[in-house]
Amino acid sequence: MSIKEAEAKIIGEFSYFEDWMDKYNYIIELGKTLPMIDPVYKTDEYKIEGCQSNVWLQAEYKEGLLYFTADSDAIITKGIVNLLIRVLSGRTPQEILNADLAYLDEIGLKQHLSVTRSNGLLSMIKQIKRFALVYSLKEQPENTAVQ
Repeated sequence: MSIKEAEAKIIGEFSYFEDWMDKYNYIIELGKTLPMIDPVYKTDEYKIEGCQSNVWLQAEYKEGLLYFTADSDAIITKGIVNLLIRVLSGRTPQEILNADLAYLDEIGLKQHLSVTRSNGLLSMIKQIKRFALVYSLKEQPENTAVQ
């Protein structure tokens, strides 16, 4: 499934709900299915700065793809990070870097979050893209000296 297909699936899921309380409850349910981070990564090194809640994100690079696990001490934040992981985990670094994540606007997430949660969402996206950038640079062949 492509990123766009994963985004369309989430948009479809959210279209079943008419009011935002139902959507919040769905986000909370998504938090319960978050791919959980190994407790060894629940350290300051993996903690995302800029989030109102504590959020930890870990990336594993296998066979050219990045896989994410996360955790948070806030159930709504677990659901929000799961919305990102569902779309971006199992992708190449370049796919992640190129993702525009427009589905977050289409489901109305950004406009219904408090300012602090919106900042946290942006911090999560930045951290995921930082991981992708680091691993995309590792994929590039080393520069050879010009003679």
